[in-house]
Amino acid sequence: MAASKKKQSTPKQTKSPLDGLTPKDGSRFAIAWIEEYCRIPEGPRVGKRVKLRAWQCQILQEIYDNPYGTRRAIISFGRKNGKTSLVAFIMLLHLCSDMLIVNSHIYSAAQSRDQAGILFRLAAKVVRLSPILAANVIVRDHAKELEFKAAGTKYNALSAEAATAFGLSPALVIHDELGQVRGPRSELYEALETATAAHSRPLSIIISTQAPNDGDLLSMLIDDALAKNDPHTVIRLYTASPELDPFSDEAIQAANPAFGDFQNAEEVRATALRAKRMPASEASYRNLYLNQRVAASTRFISPSTWIACNTPQQSIIEVPVFGGLDLSAVDDLTACVLIGQIGGIWQVWPTFWLPEDNLIERAKRDRVPYDLWVSNGYITTVPGKSVDYSYIAEWLRDVFDKFRIQKIGFDRWNFAQLKPWLLRADFTEERIETHFEEFGQGFQSMSPALRVLEAEILNCRIAHGMNPVLTMCADNAVVQSDPAGNRKLNKAKSVRRIDGMVALAMAFGVTNLQVEAPEYEIFVI
Repeated sequence: MAASKKKQSTPKQTKSPLDGLTPKDGSRFAIAWIEEYCRIPEGPRVGKRVKLRAWQCQILQEIYDNPYGTRRAIISFGRKNGKTSLVAFIMLLHLCSDMLIVNSHIYSAAQSRDQAGILFRLAAKVVRLSPILAANVIVRDHAKELEFKAAGTKYNALSAEAATAFGLSPALVIHDELGQVRGPRSELYEALETATAAHSRPLSIIISTQAPNDGDLLSMLIDDALAKNDPHTVIRLYTASPELDPFSDEAIQAANPAFGDFQNAEEVRATALRAKRMPASEASYRNLYLNQRVAASTRFISPSTWIACNTPQQSIIEVPVFGGLDLSAVDDLTACVLIGQIGGIWQVWPTFWLPEDNLIERAKRDRVPYDLWVSNGYITTVPGKSVDYSYIAEWLRDVFDKFRIQKIGFDRWNFAQLKPWLLRADFTEERIETHFEEFGQGFQSMSPALRVLEAEILNCRIAHGMNPVLTMCADNAVVQSDPAGNRKLNKAKSVRRIDGMVALAMAFGVTNLQVEAPEYEIFVI
């Protein structure tokens, strides 16, 4: 059956909006079916027929009227806009309407069991409130499963906390709140996306508020969709422009299509006022309600400011060169960044190392494509389970032979282990004393170095060529302030690796440049 073919309990003379429509009619069929069979699951109008808003119909038009056919749909807006209800209606459309694929499986994926249960419970309420659906769809609460036996279709809710999703073969996948994934990878997402290959016309729907960082999986998918690289991917993104007053109705409306309708406008305005009074709440408010990419922590520099410095680097062989060396403790990223000034612009040349052993596991742990960056030459692997300091010492000897090295800043804690290897690599005590400068990681050393680095970035006086590893470090860099307003980069508070930015800060720290402290800080995107 598809539920649309079941006998109706309404009088025969009543014309159904589905009359004459088939799945070939795309969104017209989808809208008519949802409004005919689905019921409002919660709230003041619980149990009433659904009447889709114009913006909800536009989302369905994007998905079902794409002339190229839709493989992936990305829907993103602020919270409390009926996201879960809309996606429950779409899921039921593929479970038991004429849009179904016989004997197919539908999955929704979330990062936690609690989140996975929200969509299932809401869909179950829709089924139980609809006489036609309740008569044809089996609800299994214990398994978070819905089944339409007449066509052999099933829906299950999965979470990243559950066992692996490999081996599944979904016709429809709903990725719920994918913005909660940190980093560019999710095992559950990858498992479900690769599993759809068994079907000729699979569909994935991503519905979520935005992720906080550009390097997160959802941000990368959104950016690719906005670039229109694939006509089979469609996107509806509701977000407040950074140019708007973030606490204004105009900004709220831009990210919340249901604002003033079934979203409580006064509640949202009250949240905006609290965020305005309490700056610590602003980042969360911007991310959740304005659907902006804003990390909750205090970022060192905004992505747009970093991107403005993406000019390709020039060779620094003929100019004085400074550097920063951030040595790994065990198996972490080791970074050295060299800088040299040409025409008033600092040319930034980073080098990164990782142990060769367990590279894939490390990439999964950090949710960063280290293996891809190794293949593309952005990271050098070193044999073994840790970066051998003898290897770094030999590399530094070649660097000193090639460049006019003035100073290399280093973290005192690990340098004691490196120095014996420098001596074995034919560095003299005098050369080490002259060209290597101890650089603390606390407020005293870092604060002036960050002022210099920040000023050069803000004035576009660096060229980094968008090296992806250094860009990841810049995107992750979080600062900590003391009561006097001094700052340092905080590895403990950063979500992922920032070693490249630590090395870059040290490189500028040993240039002995002096700048005035900025009158304002532009840490929030």
